[in-house]
Amino acid sequence: MGPVEFLVLAFPGGRVGAAVLGPLEGLRQAGGVRVLDARELRRDADGAARAEPGEAGLITDEDVESARELLGPEESALLLLVEHAWAAELTAAFEAERGRVAASVRIAPEEGELDAR
Repeated sequence: MGPVEFLVLAFPGGRVGAAVLGPLEGLRQAGGVRVLDARELRRDADGAARAEPGEAGLITDEDVESARELLGPEESALLLLVEHAWAAELTAAFEAERGRVAASVRIAPEEGELDAR
């Protein structure tokens, strides 16, 4: 199994942006990611939040509450639990050599661009 990541993708308004679902489905079909669970979350202007139930039950109510705190009024989010399937073979080889992850840092695009030299 590849690395698993919990994502909170936030959008303005009451619905998750449909333009995101197409590329996500493309990655899934190509085998790049495996969606383990997904939930939609909506936050009203008064701060109340409603979440759709997930199919697999892996994204818990505590996860939803943590995500709710990240949203502003009248924002929605797609909560995703994904496996980075592209890395599964590398992970298996790494574990066979008794390797360990010494560090893992995700750099958000808004924090700066990487020099591709």
